[in-house]
Amino acid sequence: MTTTNTPPLALTMGDPAGIGPDIALALWSARKTLSLPPFLFIGDAQVLRDRAAALGLPVTIAAAEPETANAVFSAAIPVLASDCSVPVTAGAPDSGNAAAVTGAIEKAVALTMAGRTAAVVTNPIAKAVLYDAGFNFPGHTEFLADLAARATGQASLLPVMLLAGPKLRAVPVTIHIPLKDVPAALTEDLVFETATITERDLRERFGISRPRLALAGLNPHAGEGGALGLEDDAIVRPAVERLKAAGIDAVGPLPADTMFHDAARATYDVALCMYHDQALIPAKALGFDDSVNATLGLPFIRTSPDHGTAFALAGKGVARPDSLLAALRLAHELTAHERIAREAR
Repeated sequence: MTTTNTPPLALTMGDPAGIGPDIALALWSARKTLSLPPFLFIGDAQVLRDRAAALGLPVTIAAAEPETANAVFSAAIPVLASDCSVPVTAGAPDSGNAAAVTGAIEKAVALTMAGRTAAVVTNPIAKAVLYDAGFNFPGHTEFLADLAARATGQASLLPVMLLAGPKLRAVPVTIHIPLKDVPAALTEDLVFETATITERDLRERFGISRPRLALAGLNPHAGEGGALGLEDDAIVRPAVERLKAAGIDAVGPLPADTMFHDAARATYDVALCMYHDQALIPAKALGFDDSVNATLGLPFIRTSPDHGTAFALAGKGVARPDSLLAALRLAHELTAHERIAREAR
């Protein structure tokens, strides 16, 4: 994989007690056979050393900056420090290290927005652990959007979560909120704006010339003409009509229970779903080990493995790195598409 002319990817540590260090070490150890794009690991170097020793991996670690990471990568994992305050034990998260976890994310975003790294790839965090330390965001997506908004002054910036796998791309319109709150949160404008951002990023970052959008209904049978709920006719359908009027290839609202079989998936490039599990259940069922969480609508590219911290697996050598590998490869691919789209303007 040719990467010498582009900056490295910024890979965050994630929760240091989780499997983030394990899968980063596993991928770097297999970098030659995997044709792995170079990354700059942002986190605690000692955590990597300790975890490599526990896993029996002969790994070299070197302090680096974005400008030196590519040259270092073939011989050592380049690390930019975001050091932990509390000793790390695999499988035992500690909120005392929250500042190092969030600090790694902040550094990755700042470096990428400055053009010193090509994209942000985030290892999994444990939100409950961060909440104990005062973290005020529902998840990674919302935190990244806040960092971008503060950096750009765009207070109305809308982040869009995309689950991208080999068999399905799916977007939840509402994300980390209780199911009971979804009907009140769902608006025609939100559906329209989410779909517009999705269509734009699929064109500019994924290289799909005319993306086809399929929008799921909120209710069973897409409301059954109002018999099973009014939201589909009052909210989703008008949003679809606005998308069509804007020249976007969109259909819906469609019954969600018939959208995800093989023949149905062949008719669209992305499924827009009205709530978190409506999107993530089919996405994970169809590609649990190799799906990627990508955030659209940000002024930088961000991907992440589509799994959690897996504390029970940390330090045991059994965590699969497939999803992180897919996240790194997708981030590298998206930077190339974005560069081509930018040069074509």
